[in-house]
Amino acid sequence: MMILRRFYSLLLLGLLIYPWISHAESITNLAPTPPTLSARNYFLLDFHSDAILMEKGADERIDPASLTKLMTAYIVFEALKTGRIKLTDEVLISEKAWKMSGSRMYVEVNSRVPLESLIKGMIIQSGNDASVALAEYVSSSEETFVDLMNRKAQQLGLKNTRYANTTGLPVENHYSTTRDLAYMAKALIRDFPEYYRYYSEKEFAYNNITQTNRNLLLWRDASVDGVKTGYTETAGYCLIASAKRGEMRLIGVIMGTAGRTERADENQKMLEYGFRFFETYELYKPRQALNNEKVWQGEVGQVALGLADSLYITIPKGQYAQLSASIQLNGKIIAPVSAGATYGRLIIRIANQAIAERPIIALNNVNTGNWFQQSIDYFWSLWE
Repeated sequence: MMILRRFYSLLLLGLLIYPWISHAESITNLAPTPPTLSARNYFLLDFHSDAILMEKGADERIDPASLTKLMTAYIVFEALKTGRIKLTDEVLISEKAWKMSGSRMYVEVNSRVPLESLIKGMIIQSGNDASVALAEYVSSSEETFVDLMNRKAQQLGLKNTRYANTTGLPVENHYSTTRDLAYMAKALIRDFPEYYRYYSEKEFAYNNITQTNRNLLLWRDASVDGVKTGYTETAGYCLIASAKRGEMRLIGVIMGTAGRTERADENQKMLEYGFRFFETYELYKPRQALNNEKVWQGEVGQVALGLADSLYITIPKGQYAQLSASIQLNGKIIAPVSAGATYGRLIIRIANQAIAERPIIALNNVNTGNWFQQSIDYFWSLWE
């Protein structure tokens, strides 16, 4: 009966609850059928909730092509944020950087180029020469920089990603997946909003050469603000695109299409599907109290319970009324209580189907009460 009362108390607050990523299939089953795509692999992720709205071959190892440069940029942005380098630094261009094949911003050997120009050249023009020059400046060699990339991939939880260079030029043991690429893009947007702005710039001129951003969606859709294109013979034409409408942001990854227009078309279909048929809400902030529970043998009689992290939900439009939530405790809460310790779980249901759980933690400490309080609570607990 106590669980039922807690269940209703949450509903009376008018709160929605987040379906975890592992239950994405349960959520998407309630939405219209997604569009048919010709892309070899694809992945559509909600930025805030991590809900997967579309996917095909999400964990198949693929050639990431120039999408590799997202991690290259991440490491450079990290060095900027920590003050190791500055946007105004002048970077000496090595012969190796100058000789890079493929997409280039056309830097000259032994010239000095502002670091910010190299960042724009790598992001907007997809310059392989700029990528190597940045890597050499941050870590003295591309090889050492690649070690940083692989270490960071592990830290970010990219389980099926391995880098062998900074550019994405085809080479053995250089791979990723659409799932990992989506989360790579999410990490970059989340951790470096002050530098993510470069991905929305439509053109960049250097050395009297103006090149345009190859992300065609920047011209088609005002809500699209990045992220990166790529192409190799094995990868096909690829595009990671992110769009924000209101407070909802989606990240779409398209791999293995036949051309530049096709990769934009396919990604646009995914994004439109996500925004048209789903909605995302922020439900709880970190350490927001969800309920107060009885504490036995404590110096105070109650403890506030909540969640450790922000809680978002992505659900099919029109499914609000189908959501419910309940708290289940592990047992009686007996002092001492430690803030951050887990004392139960929040269970989420949609259409009466359990779709997710989150650990419920204590939001404050409760010390053990005096001997009298302990004795009284002990005897009362025998009757509970």
